[in-house]
Amino acid sequence: QVQLVESGGGSVQAGGSLKLSCEYNGYSFSSNCLNWFRQVPGKEREGVARIYTGDSTTFYADSVKGRFTLSQDNAKNTVYLQMDNLKPEDTAKYYCAARTGVYSRDTCGAAALSSAYSFWGQGTQVTVSI
Repeated sequence: QVQLVESGGGSVQAGGSLKLSCEYNGYSFSSNCLNWFRQVPGKEREGVARIYTGDSTTFYADSVKGRFTLSQDNAKNTVYLQMDNLKPEDTAKYYCAARTGVYSRDTCGAAALSSAYSFWGQGTQVTVSI
């Protein structure tokens, strides 16, 4: 029904940048809440940033506000996460998750927990060294 493919991870030094991509393959790209989560082994998943694809409204975790920027390309059915000024604490595996059938930005704004998402990609590793 829905497939998500992440790419763009890698290893960078602190202060560097990476751009992650999440390609959405499914019905109605414009009616989703797409959320980037990250996870370190032994810790709970952390919501990083999410976007309501209906009007491009974005929501960011306090830890990445001002450093990470979401955008969407409707022609490519892809969401991008531009990560600037990376810090060692950003090191994690990053996952793209989708909640489908979303028709308002308020619904996406309330969807902060991983349990709200039905579809997940395989993840892409981000490693930030000092």
